[in-house]
Amino acid sequence: MNIDIIRSKIENIKGKKYSFRFNGNRNQVEEFNGIITNTYPSIFVIHSSEDKVRTFSYNDIITSSLEIMDVKNG
Repeated sequence: MNIDIIRSKIENIKGKKYSFRFNGNRNQVEEFNGIITNTYPSIFVIHSSEDKVRTFSYNDIITSSLEIMDVKNG
């Protein structure tokens, strides 16, 4: 997938609440809800529901380190 396409898709969902799954180091998986608040040429910023600010690169999506999903109801 092209990084320009990913940037465009991220820009389109900016400001909406989503669920995220981050596959970090040493097989640690972290799931959280949040809102993409800012986008920049190389990174984007997520404010999580735990009041944490997290930054990710568009490459995190290309490498499947970060997954973006609709918020689960219930």
